[in-house]
Amino acid sequence: MTKPSLPDLLHAAVTAVGGSERPGQVTMAQAVGDAIDDGSHLLVQAGTGTGKSLGYLVPALAHGERVVVATATLALQRQLVERDLPRTVDALHPLLRRRPEYAMLKGRSNYLCLHRLHEGMPKDEEEALFDQFEAAAPSSRLGQDLLRLRDWSDETETGDRDGLTPGVSDRAWAQVSVSSRECLGASRCAYGADCFAEMARERAKLADVVVTNHALLAIDAIEGAPVLPPHEVLIVDEAHELVSRVTGVATGELSPGQVNRAVRRAAKLADEKTADLLQTAAEGFERVMELALPGRLEELPEDLGHTLAALRDAARQVITAIGNTRDRSVPDEDAVRKQALASVETVHGVAERICESSEYDVLWCERHDRFGASLRVAPLSVSGLLREKLFTDRSVTLTSATLKLGGDFNGVGASLGLAPEGTAGSGAPETDELPVWKGIDVGSPFDYRKQGILYVARHLSPPGREGTRTDMFDELAELVEAAGGRTLGLFSSMRGAQAAAEELRGRLDVPVLLQGEETLGELIRTFAEDPRTCLFGTLSLWQGVDVPGPSCQLVVMDRIPFPRPDDPLMSARQKAVEQAGGNGFMAVAATHAALLMAQGAGRLVRASGDRGVVAVLDPRLATARYGSYLRASLPDFWYTTDRNQVRRSLAAIDESARATEQGAAVPAGKK
Repeated sequence: MTKPSLPDLLHAAVTAVGGSERPGQVTMAQAVGDAIDDGSHLLVQAGTGTGKSLGYLVPALAHGERVVVATATLALQRQLVERDLPRTVDALHPLLRRRPEYAMLKGRSNYLCLHRLHEGMPKDEEEALFDQFEAAAPSSRLGQDLLRLRDWSDETETGDRDGLTPGVSDRAWAQVSVSSRECLGASRCAYGADCFAEMARERAKLADVVVTNHALLAIDAIEGAPVLPPHEVLIVDEAHELVSRVTGVATGELSPGQVNRAVRRAAKLADEKTADLLQTAAEGFERVMELALPGRLEELPEDLGHTLAALRDAARQVITAIGNTRDRSVPDEDAVRKQALASVETVHGVAERICESSEYDVLWCERHDRFGASLRVAPLSVSGLLREKLFTDRSVTLTSATLKLGGDFNGVGASLGLAPEGTAGSGAPETDELPVWKGIDVGSPFDYRKQGILYVARHLSPPGREGTRTDMFDELAELVEAAGGRTLGLFSSMRGAQAAAEELRGRLDVPVLLQGEETLGELIRTFAEDPRTCLFGTLSLWQGVDVPGPSCQLVVMDRIPFPRPDDPLMSARQKAVEQAGGNGFMAVAATHAALLMAQGAGRLVRASGDRGVVAVLDPRLATARYGSYLRASLPDFWYTTDRNQVRRSLAAIDESARATEQGAAVPAGKK
């Protein structure tokens, strides 16, 4: 039998989902198929509306060997497993003459733990305020959540938290889930044969396509203990998020509250002398942290170093003591032991890492009003880790709507540990070991120059660190009024979003929603349903809003979203680039801003009929030397700094949208 061609397979899949083929999607599918066939690496920029999910799923399913697909958001994971994959598999089955299997795999804490559900959560003595089911008031939110979880456990086939609708609070879920370190292991657990997390792993071992998330991919790479099944092909969707997700997984934290929890848990099993050592070290750490000031610690202060060394050594002794003793008088001893070991091992690991003071780590102190001070330690760069762990022994395709910054892929490539495109493998000693890759931009089905305007308010005063920008509020109000509402406001800080919302609520007769005043899902739903409404917020709105149509016809950015100057990790990374002879500002701050602005501008045009304006209320985008780099990272909108032209355009778009809405509201027989 002749093997079906990739174009034929793609056509069948697109038809099955009720879509239409797009040139960019065809180009992408062929490029992904070629990369899989020859074991090479590929970066694909595929604009909104390209249909990139099918662009990589079809060649992945056609491959025949196991493929892992990693994405950043739970929403896309669900879309792939619940919608795209079932329909695509059904469509390809007659052509492939086989039915590819697929499965979703997440970290263990995402699955209901039957041991925790039935045996209860080992309690810290100072925190044992209730027994999870017996004493939690049934009328309380927590009690209701726990009772609903018990009922759900009898119905669910997967135990996956995302399958529970409506969801429950993090506090309730913590009562019925475990981390991988706290897990007893299927062979030692009375409920191991029915374990949801183990069943998910078994399904993944049998699947042709395994859908996971960036965090689990990072854990698989960093911790050295394989979590994902063996695979020859890796596809990373929403790849612009990968570096920050891997950094998050590789970041350690140490706080007095966390250490005190470890002390309480260890005291149940360790002998009194060993437990006292850890208690004394914890008290010393708490005293030092009470005086700690927020900010980066370029050198480990002597008093903190001594305190952490004592904490590390005491934790090591407790780990040995807990591992060598058995106390059958402790109820559910195995679970109590695993929980205690998990807590103390985390304290030991982070304390030891900080004491080592590696030049490749960045250490800083944070202080929260509610939780007090904590230490955080993160890798200066994850590029070497990604290069070594990600691109070895498998073909990797990375895709996103925003990978091409400033006109090429090299900025994102460098953050992934890749040499500039075309230089790897050239024979130069410094690039011999770097992976060979290529980047392609398959474009977008949208005509950005006809559908959108990029307006930079060049006449405004540059944003400063102090004081309000009265002229910016005036400009914002005029733009929103011209647009008739329909505005998504993207702000670089929550304080800025709150100030703008307060200002416009006092000036204009349009509803202004503010992030934090309701759940994000509810805010976006309300924004989408009422075209007169505005939605203002910060980081999650820059990337998480998909509202096609007339409800979002003006996207406003208050300023270029550079990292805060006091961000310890970003400033350390910038300094490291400069010390190596590079341009730290462009490599770190400008790249960070370009990625966010590209994501933010992408909120405007989500469908072929969308029209509107992206307004940047920061004149530096027009006047600064780096402005051209940032503008080259955005969709190719028609560009202007003419404020009157933009107001006329917004008013015309608003008038057209109103006419359409009024026409739709007239009963069919009366038109």
